[in-house]
Amino acid sequence: MLAHQYSIIKRDLDAKGIVFSFSGYLSEGILYSLGEALREKMTLEETDGPTIRRVFSVFVEQMQNIIRYSAEKLTGGEQRAVELSAGMVTIGMEQGKVFIVCGNIVLNCDVPRLRERLDFLKGLDKDAIKTYYREQLREAPEEGSRGATIGLIEIARRASEPIEYDFAPSEDGKTFFCLKVRI
Repeated sequence: MLAHQYSIIKRDLDAKGIVFSFSGYLSEGILYSLGEALREKMTLEETDGPTIRRVFSVFVEQMQNIIRYSAEKLTGGEQRAVELSAGMVTIGMEQGKVFIVCGNIVLNCDVPRLRERLDFLKGLDKDAIKTYYREQLREAPEEGSRGATIGLIEIARRASEPIEYDFAPSEDGKTFFCLKVRI
């Protein structure tokens, strides 16, 4: 029964073109290890250098957003300064392009601002994204920001198509946020 259940999951991932998948609690150390595995896999598949760099950059930005902004966290308390953030990432191939999808829980109060930023970026062409990126680098970070403004712009800069995103509200004052990028 166990093998059957997990073979169904594996077949479903394969059918969706997913070649790399992680779901669980993340830390900077896990990000580093997963990033190395991803880079090695693409190198072994003889993916060209610029694509590897774009995929790796978007992967790192999306994972850092989970680590910094997930509303699902475990902490070690006063005795142990550890914080783990829950989320998921999948990477695959679709119509000849690499896609990266990340998802995590966010607070409902953060959804309007996040949606506004993503709508704004989605409406910009490549040149406008570059200009906006340069402008934001000169600006002071927003109060309470941990880098997501620049990170989202960086993701949009590296994407080959407009970013896709979606929100699935739950009843506990939180929302599942999902972001898809094609390279």
